[in-house]
Amino acid sequence: MAMLLQARRMLTQLPRCSSNSSPACVKLLGLASRGLHDNVSRTKLFDPNATSGTVITCNAAVVRGPKQPFLMETIRVHPPKKMEVRIKILYTSICHTDLSAWKGENEAQRAYPRILGHEAVGLVESVGEGVTDLKAGDHVIPIFNGECGHCPYCTTKTTNLCQTYRVNPFKSVMENDGKCRFSTKDGEPIFHFLNTSTFTEYSVLDSACVVKIDPNSPLKKMSLLSCGVSTGVGAAWNAANVQAGSSVAIFGLGALGLAASEGARARGASKIIGVDINPVKFDKGKEMGMTHFVNPKDISKPVHQRIREMTGGGVDYSIECAGNVEVLREAFLSTHDGWGKTVVVGIYPTPKMLPLHPMELFDGRSISGTIFGDFKGKSQLPELAKACMNGVVNLDGFITHELPFEKINEAFELLGDGKALRCLLHV
Repeated sequence: MAMLLQARRMLTQLPRCSSNSSPACVKLLGLASRGLHDNVSRTKLFDPNATSGTVITCNAAVVRGPKQPFLMETIRVHPPKKMEVRIKILYTSICHTDLSAWKGENEAQRAYPRILGHEAVGLVESVGEGVTDLKAGDHVIPIFNGECGHCPYCTTKTTNLCQTYRVNPFKSVMENDGKCRFSTKDGEPIFHFLNTSTFTEYSVLDSACVVKIDPNSPLKKMSLLSCGVSTGVGAAWNAANVQAGSSVAIFGLGALGLAASEGARARGASKIIGVDINPVKFDKGKEMGMTHFVNPKDISKPVHQRIREMTGGGVDYSIECAGNVEVLREAFLSTHDGWGKTVVVGIYPTPKMLPLHPMELFDGRSISGTIFGDFKGKSQLPELAKACMNGVVNLDGFITHELPFEKINEAFELLGDGKALRCLLHV
């Protein structure tokens, strides 16, 4: 009864849709009545007829320098241009890539003022000229590694990179005209981030970086597919191609490592070894399918020797999620000679070189990297979303904290202190 009363109060307070209102407005009102499980409140709703083609004034978390606190500023979001989409962000979460960018660890990638963020879920507000696969009201996920669908890269099955819209941490403007779609009230440009910029109530993206999802999907969890879960699961499914009955070692049990474990579990791996110096993470690892654990601090021999002992010569696959070259070497050597495969997922400070001698590759071990888990975002991510909805991949447990948007600085502290896997912000 309380839920019904809550729904009635929400609906009576919403702007009225007349008989001439857009289908999207009606659709969004329907979302309010059935989407209470995701806390989609009336403040998240809009009538595209009232905003399409106009400059939208909204709130955004803007960073103006390395390690400076996010400032909640009133900004202007300009309409989408050709092959662009403007979306209303509903939920956004924080990834270690955001944390690294906020710290300004790579000086060449700095651009300020800037709107960070790349994990989110939202609704299409309007589309620019030429966009035919999306319309106002569609439920969407932004992706940092786009897919145009027609370039030489997108038309081959051997890569998920796109010639134009691939991930580019140095890019800070729109592809169309090299300008920003964000500005301050005084007209100062605000730079974009990783093709996405989700720490804002509204964002403009290239249509190649926007993926339509099932409107009945659990929206909070779907935000995880923008980066972390897709990258980890894809590392196991696509890059490593884990087989049933195989053995896997995962180095680094953050969100990426846990997602990789969930992917290996879904593929039927018989032994999944989690490696981390923080034993507090082992319980969460068990929830995600890990069967054994190694804490490097608790053993007197190299980790790869211990894993070889546990597996009779080494694991079939290792997935490195820590972003540490010494850990990467251990991951490589922990695989079985003759066929062992190592997948690099972690992000490394530059410049760092591979800690391998070329002759070590003659033992039959291989190593490769992956971006976005080798998923082609536009064409393959909807199937992963369906797999999550059907329970093939379990997303429960990844979101450990939820906070209102204005507490974004607190959310970054939680991630930086290692207290959160993913902190979801209600925008």
